Amino acid sequence: MVKSGSEHAFGGVTGQSDILVLNLPKPNNDDAALLARFHELNQADTYFQLDDHIQKLIQMLVTEMRANPDDPLLARACNSAVISLLQRHSFSYALKPKESRFDLDVLDRYIEQHLSHKITVAQLASSVFLGESQFHMLFKEQLGITPHQYVLGKRIDMAKSLINEGQLTLGQIAEFTGFSGQSTFAHAFSRHQGMSPSQYKKQNRVK
Repeated sequence: MVKSGSEHAFGGVTGQSDILVLNLPKPNNDDAALLARFHELNQADTYFQLDDHIQKLIQMLVTEMRANPDDPLLARACNSAVISLLQRHSFSYALKPKESRFDLDVLDRYIEQHLSHKITVAQLASSVFLGESQFHMLFKEQLGITPHQYVLGKRIDMAKSLINEGQLTLGQIAEFTGFSGQSTFAHAFSRHQGMSPSQYKKQNRVK
């Protein structure tokens, strides 16, 4: 919650997230319940996901607000509806504290889909709706390694699978698994596996 006139900033991952900003009007006597709900939501400090039904409902409200930007009654009604949805969803989510930790399956799918590109910790954190510092802390706590080490392991595992398949050259595998070049790939593979990609290829009798 940001007071009017205060400096603030917000952001998301381009192409992967939508940002909904609710500009609440100056409260009147009828807004006590709304403000109480918003205060409770703000104090919860939890992360949560909205199911498809609620996302569609919010998109419909946003469409109405865009079509009628100067309608104060519509703005109040839409703000109240969205805050109520968020409060109800975050409350039910907060009842299960273990679920506040990230979903490794979701993270693995994100890494698999973006393996050929550079993957930052900020992007990983965003994929599971966590702040970067919180994500890094939880990741090390749960897995005992850094996110960078985990992603590198995924790259190497994929590279090994591709080498075993024998369909691509080592240069193509390096590019497919997100390394900047074949020499960088060979160095990382050797450190991780104790042998070069070429040696691994010969050991597995892949021509």
